[in-house]
Amino acid sequence: MTEPFRPTPEKLLPDLSPCEEVVLLARTLWREGYDDHLAGHITYRQPDGTLLCNPWFLTWEEFGPDEVIRLDPDGRVIDGDWPAPLGIPLHLHLHRLRPDVTVAVHNHSRWGTIWADLQRVPPCYDQSSALGGGEIAVIDEYDRPVNDPESARRAVEAMGDADIALLANHGVFVTGGSVRAAHQRAVAFEQRCQHAWLAETAGGGRPLPEAARAYLGRKKGEGFPGFWEAMARAELRRDPSLLRP
Repeated sequence: MTEPFRPTPEKLLPDLSPCEEVVLLARTLWREGYDDHLAGHITYRQPDGTLLCNPWFLTWEEFGPDEVIRLDPDGRVIDGDWPAPLGIPLHLHLHRLRPDVTVAVHNHSRWGTIWADLQRVPPCYDQSSALGGGEIAVIDEYDRPVNDPESARRAVEAMGDADIALLANHGVFVTGGSVRAAHQRAVAFEQRCQHAWLAETAGGGRPLPEAARAYLGRKKGEGFPGFWEAMARAELRRDPSLLRP
């Protein structure tokens, strides 16, 4: 029987394959509110230009490393037994136009979708909501079915260099230069959306000063040290089978 992983200050996670990273990112974000049933796509650009992706037909809380699929730059499945998610054109255009993006996450998160429906960027009220940093854009060009390439292209072009997009009447789109960075940004943004809604419902408050926001988001390309690892370890404790033997 394999011994459970025990973290040390020098090693916070076991060595993970890219497929295991995709699964752990999906599992951790599912618990943070990125859980709209079958909705949602994660892409992870590999050094050879291919994209690892979650499969269609399986929720983010149930697929494992063996179900992760690999796509070519045109979205064709070149490795794996499952089809690609319907909204993959959005990711394909993003990765073509944004070489700075390694990981892209789209879902209809519980709180982020509310602000997408409002077509409004939520105020940032607290420090945890500022972690991960990133510029936010509101995009209303995504006006056709999710698998429409032309609509996806317009949305990505309108997004420009933004790190997070609120897709009007649809959901959220979060990017990062690594799995760790994308996880931190996605978690912090969902918390920002929730806390802003609750604060404004209670009558409002003082948003976090810009200087504090800038300081807390300064490591936007790295993620808060140890945060991703801690959340990933929690998933491994719940389901040790996520690590391939």
